[in-house]
Amino acid sequence: MSTIAWIGLGHMGNPMSANLVKAGHTVRGYDLSEPALAAARDNGVTTCASIAETLEGAEVVFTMLPKGEHSRAVYLGEDGVLAHAPKDALLIDSSTIDVETALELHAAAEEAGFRFVDAPVSGGISGAAAATLTFMIGGRPDDVEAARGHIEPMARKIVATGEAGTGQAAKIVNNMMLFICLEACAEGSVLADRLGLDPQVFWDIASVSSGNSWALQTWYPVPGIVDSAAANHNFEATFSAALAAKDAGLALMAGEQTGVDLPAAKLVAERLQRLIDEGYADKDCSLITKYAAPDGRIRGWDPEQA
Repeated sequence: MSTIAWIGLGHMGNPMSANLVKAGHTVRGYDLSEPALAAARDNGVTTCASIAETLEGAEVVFTMLPKGEHSRAVYLGEDGVLAHAPKDALLIDSSTIDVETALELHAAAEEAGFRFVDAPVSGGISGAAAATLTFMIGGRPDDVEAARGHIEPMARKIVATGEAGTGQAAKIVNNMMLFICLEACAEGSVLADRLGLDPQVFWDIASVSSGNSWALQTWYPVPGIVDSAAANHNFEATFSAALAAKDAGLALMAGEQTGVDLPAAKLVAERLQRLIDEGYADKDCSLITKYAAPDGRIRGWDPEQA
């Protein structure tokens, strides 16, 4: 068993680190949020007061952070990972960030003498809790193989994507496709409702037909159909509009860099930004469903209770 440092104990990092504890590892954790630290302690994580303290004796370092700027700060700052981690520690960044930042971190880690992989995940909060995440790992083959053993307690599937940065590239494209599928569920659920279809009957049809998708199975934006859907709880976030907008923006940035036309992704990004502009950044990204309704009224959504 290993001593693991975990930085970033939010909605994903908390259950992921808990699964490492369950697997018998010693996990030391750090987060800026005291409630996040308290929740991690309840799951058996030894919480620390600083990044430097968290890194003491670490054989492996995981980071799960919101944006590229946070990853840069945690790795490259004076009090960060590269400054304080033991030189033989394996560094694994499971944040979803832009490829440029991922490559910058790879280069900085290599220059400092560390092994580093970018290893973003797919599967959401429910997958993190159930240890059924898919990990996409970019980096040197030996480093990817070393990371695999530490990742297994959290994962259903582990995919080596190739050279540095390709894990992030795979995650960006995957999330773009997810949000496009979510937009399809949003439009389809509202249209089915306006056509008088019972929502359960329609979901039963779509879930075994050509309209099926992960978004339909997990985030279907109608209450009482899918247990894991935010629509059951007035669209309290399982994946916030702010984070979804960030990920959609990464896809659009990649499209600009490569010359790929992404009209469907642009539409979803606009709707996610509209949620943010209306003050719903912390609501679930599936609330974009309300924009498919002419009056903005959809099942499960009560703005007075938001």
